[in-house]
Amino acid sequence: MLGHLFKPLNPKIENWTDRRVWIVGASTGIGAALATALLDAGAKVAVSARSQDKLSALVQGHPKGANALVVPFDVTDTEAWPEACERVFSSLGDLDLVVLGAARYDPQHAWNLDMEQVRASYELNVISMYEAVKHLAPRMLAQRSGSIAVMGSISGYTGLPRAIVYGATKSALQNFTETLYFELAPKGIGVYLISPGFVQTPMTANNDFEMPGLMTPPQAAEAIIAGMARGQFEIRFPRGFANGLRWVSRLPYRWRFPLLHRATKQ
Repeated sequence: MLGHLFKPLNPKIENWTDRRVWIVGASTGIGAALATALLDAGAKVAVSARSQDKLSALVQGHPKGANALVVPFDVTDTEAWPEACERVFSSLGDLDLVVLGAARYDPQHAWNLDMEQVRASYELNVISMYEAVKHLAPRMLAQRSGSIAVMGSISGYTGLPRAIVYGATKSALQNFTETLYFELAPKGIGVYLISPGFVQTPMTANNDFEMPGLMTPPQAAEAIIAGMARGQFEIRFPRGFANGLRWVSRLPYRWRFPLLHRATKQ
């Protein structure tokens, strides 16, 4: 009777052969590594980002590049989404998975906020996700299959130094994705929340502090694939650091704040 409590929240994806995947935010970092890994595994992959050159280089440099489709566009351009969706769905057919990973990271402090960067971060990190789901959800509901994965971050678990903008956008995505699950999972659509820790990407390249549990993009891609094979809702990594921060985020504030101040040397 309690079996449902241990049932995977999502359908397990264990075989990627001929799976049809669209990765948005695939020009660098985790998105590029995931596209590479899924092509290696036999999937048919559409890759999107603003930079056509980087996407083309990724595809042309892969031995299975013939199984890839390059669809460059700006996810913050609301008028570009319908055309991009039409290209991907008309070329690949019904999609098994869409990974929404486009994001920006602008470290800031409360005393010198750059409001232009704040607005740009919310436009890319949050608003573009709504635009994506606006176009994707009706199609997936019509095909009665498929999954949507949203790239969050463990920085969304709790307030952290210099993450007053980035962390807040990722915290919003956690709630967004949880709600997406409540609405779409009962209708047969998988929903994943991907919560990376520190990964060696262009976004973290300028960090001037020690990054615990730092992973490479291929390691991050491997963690994502493993989480989908288990049918997890939230795929967080690296496991030790991410689980530790998740635990800290559940502590009472009078314990959490001093602990994080000491850990971050603030």
